[in-house]
Amino acid sequence: MQPAVYLFVLCLIAESWSLKCWDCRSDSDPKCADPFDNSTVPIKDCRQEPDLPHLPGVRPTMCRKIRQKVHGQWRYFRSCAYLGQPGIAGDERFCLMRTGTYNIFMEYCTCNSKDGCNTGALPSLNWPTLLFVSGLAIAVTWSSSFVL
Repeated sequence: MQPAVYLFVLCLIAESWSLKCWDCRSDSDPKCADPFDNSTVPIKDCRQEPDLPHLPGVRPTMCRKIRQKVHGQWRYFRSCAYLGQPGIAGDERFCLMRTGTYNIFMEYCTCNSKDGCNTGALPSLNWPTLLFVSGLAIAVTWSSSFVL
């Protein structure tokens, strides 16, 4: 395997280890609700999240957004997520929805496509990493063409 391919894989792994998620609750910051306004909301590095006593050895690997309606009041929660998979069957465009008795509704969305993906926006590419790796791959390919 080419060194550039190793570096590319390493960059992807490093990105997944350092996922950052918005962390807020609409009951304490109304800007956490939809439409989301992150001007006062912190983004948290999920590596800094504490271990949970009831989930030993499990670390957060995704972001989540929870939207719930309880007795007519909407609440929003955004944070790092410890369990589950992104979206539904891996598709982050879909969220898990539940309806209960007594006017209770919940929507649970998870993602890990990029930092801050729990805004609800569509995923995008990490352009600086992509450009760096592409440039490196071209340089390695160009330099290896001179080796006989």
